[in-house]
Amino acid sequence: MKILSGIQPSGQLHIGNYFGMMLPMIRNMEKGELYAFVVNLHALTSVHDREKLTMGTLEAAADFIALGLDPERCIFWVQGDVPEVTELTWILSTLTSMGLLERCHSYKDKVAKGIAPSHGLFSYPVLMAADILLYQAEIVPVGKDQKQHLEVARDIGIRFNHIFGETFVIPEPAIAESVATVPGLDGQKMSKSYGNTIPIFLEGKQLKKQVMAIQTDSTPVEEPKDPDACNLYNIFKLFATADRLAEIRKLYVDGGAAYGYIKLELVDLIGDYFKEAREKRAGLLQDKYSLKKILAQGAQKARDKAAPTLDLVRQRVGLKY
Repeated sequence: MKILSGIQPSGQLHIGNYFGMMLPMIRNMEKGELYAFVVNLHALTSVHDREKLTMGTLEAAADFIALGLDPERCIFWVQGDVPEVTELTWILSTLTSMGLLERCHSYKDKVAKGIAPSHGLFSYPVLMAADILLYQAEIVPVGKDQKQHLEVARDIGIRFNHIFGETFVIPEPAIAESVATVPGLDGQKMSKSYGNTIPIFLEGKQLKKQVMAIQTDSTPVEEPKDPDACNLYNIFKLFATADRLAEIRKLYVDGGAAYGYIKLELVDLIGDYFKEAREKRAGLLQDKYSLKKILAQGAQKARDKAAPTLDLVRQRVGLKY
């Protein structure tokens, strides 16, 4: 079973990225043939700073490896290092209707949040489709916000197969409902676009500042509260043991949940949870030559997998003569 997903290097990766995509992907090394990549071409829709994108790409790669992804047990690469994907994107774009892309809510949401509208942002789902179809991925773990884009990829693949004959595997989404949407500081989905994140490797005073900024209501400590409606609780439960979570939940339901103390406990939980990975990440970023070598080897593996699919596509559409 081929499992594929990618992550953008458009800013510091946060705990929403970790629980929503990175951790499930790391666990997927045990379930099938894993394809994991850093989507730097997608990041160009919002990042127009060379140094920021270059460093963000290396940091995202180091983050993944430090958190447990093993490049020897999967195919791990940087999207832009496999040029086959851009050729397939163009071919697929000639079959993709404007109406299909105009129905995608992500474009409208991002423009509303201040990202400059561009052709790249509008056609983002076609590049995503090429990412998936090029490797004949069968399962694509996605968050709820990306489910529509996967449906677009399926539509494009089905249309291509209908016109030119069976070429692409049509992928299926995998959404872990319990972590599909990790709440941010303000209760919305945690997202770099919303500026409401807790970066994975934040520590010390900076970590404390972010956690203490988690928005809560004004219900007095002694009064009962609904834990499931509280974004602080919904973040806390990602890190706490089952026993400790049961104790905190009881305080919410019965009365006695003090938000300030829960936040301070959460600071310690997050710091401890990522301590080992934080140290490994620092080592990876100190030896960028070795990190780049890992990514180059991964890109070659990805190209070897992509070549037969693109060759078949070129034959089917008439580009190979």
